[in-house]
Amino acid sequence: TLFRSAVHYSTLTAMKIMLGGLLLSFCFALSTALYFHSGEREEKCIIEDIPTDTLITGRYKVQQWDIHEHDFLPSAPGLGMMVTITAPNGEILLSKLYGPEAKFTFTSHSPGEHSICLQSNSTKLMVFGSSRLRIHLDVQIGEHLFDEAAVQAKDKVNEVTLRLQHLTEQIHQIIKEQNHQREREEFYRLKSEGTNSNVLWWAIAQTFILTSVGLWQMKCLKDFLIEKKLV
Repeated sequence: TLFRSAVHYSTLTAMKIMLGGLLLSFCFALSTALYFHSGEREEKCIIEDIPTDTLITGRYKVQQWDIHEHDFLPSAPGLGMMVTITAPNGEILLSKLYGPEAKFTFTSHSPGEHSICLQSNSTKLMVFGSSRLRIHLDVQIGEHLFDEAAVQAKDKVNEVTLRLQHLTEQIHQIIKEQNHQREREEFYRLKSEGTNSNVLWWAIAQTFILTSVGLWQMKCLKDFLIEKKLV
């Protein structure tokens, strides 16, 4: 009995570790963090494949190249960044001017590749000529942010309940992402089958055309030989 209890406990522990690792891997997959360089009024865009009815949260921070320090330093408050979000059908979901560091959110209305563009906007208070900018961008897909302040308020919200709700939201987002991937796989499968069918019919058409040309040439040659009384 003691041996069975130990095996059962070890099995449960392994399952918890696997489940935690699975959720952690999906959380990393639903988050994109990067940085890139940009010039004055230069627009840089990234493309995110997003399911429908999904909340997207983005944060960015702009750093400016300092010729004296030879490093990227925090940008002056006078610098603005124009954030433009474009849906797959060309609809503008968001177009707003922010400061050098800001947070933006939007909700996707249709599945597909959404374009997230950032463009620097010079003002009269800020003239940086041909200096370079480094833009740190963090994009998180889905409502999977965890409010630590709410967890600490144990007298108002039960910590275990809040964490379970957080895990439930993550699972719903994972299911939504999986359904989106299934739809994409079905779309590409149908497209691949259509392409293969077109290739097959084109091969049949080519065979028919070559056979017809060959028979016509043989008939012309036969008529020529008969006319010349060679056969």
